[in-house]
Amino acid sequence: MDEELAERFEAHRPALRAVAYRMLGTTGDTDDAVQEAWLRLARTGPAGIGDLEAWLRTVVARICLDMLRTRTSRREDTYGWRSPVQPADGDPETEAVLIESVGRAMLVVLDTLGPAERVAFILHDVFAVPFDQIAAIVDRAPAAAK
Repeated sequence: MDEELAERFEAHRPALRAVAYRMLGTTGDTDDAVQEAWLRLARTGPAGIGDLEAWLRTVVARICLDMLRTRTSRREDTYGWRSPVQPADGDPETEAVLIESVGRAMLVVLDTLGPAERVAFILHDVFAVPFDQIAAIVDRAPAAAK
C-alpha cells in the first residue's frame, strides 16, 4: 500500500512543484513544501481522500501560504532568483532574456500581493482553479477570493 501511495504521489509531483514554485519563487522552498505534502499524505493515508490531486494541490497551497506568512513575519527576501525552465528550440540567448524578464516581472507583481492574494492569483491565473475552491484554501468567501 505504501509503494502504491508513493507512486500516486510521484505522478503528481511535477504539478505540485509547479504550484509551489510559482507561489514561493525558490527551488529550496518548493522542495520543502512538496516534501511536507508527502509527509502529511503519508501520515493521513489515502482513506477518505476522494480526489488525490485536488487534496494534494490544496495541501501544497496551504503549506506555501504558511511559508509565505512566515517569510513576511521574518522579513526574508528571496535572493538570486533563477528560472528552472530550460530553453526550447530557437535562439537560446533571446529565450533566456525573455524568461528572465518575465520571471522577474512576475516576482515583482507577486511581491506586492499578500500571502492569500498570491495563492489566489497563482491558483486561478496559472492553474485555472475555480474561485470557490480557492476560497476554501485561503479561508475566505468566494467573492473575496476573486
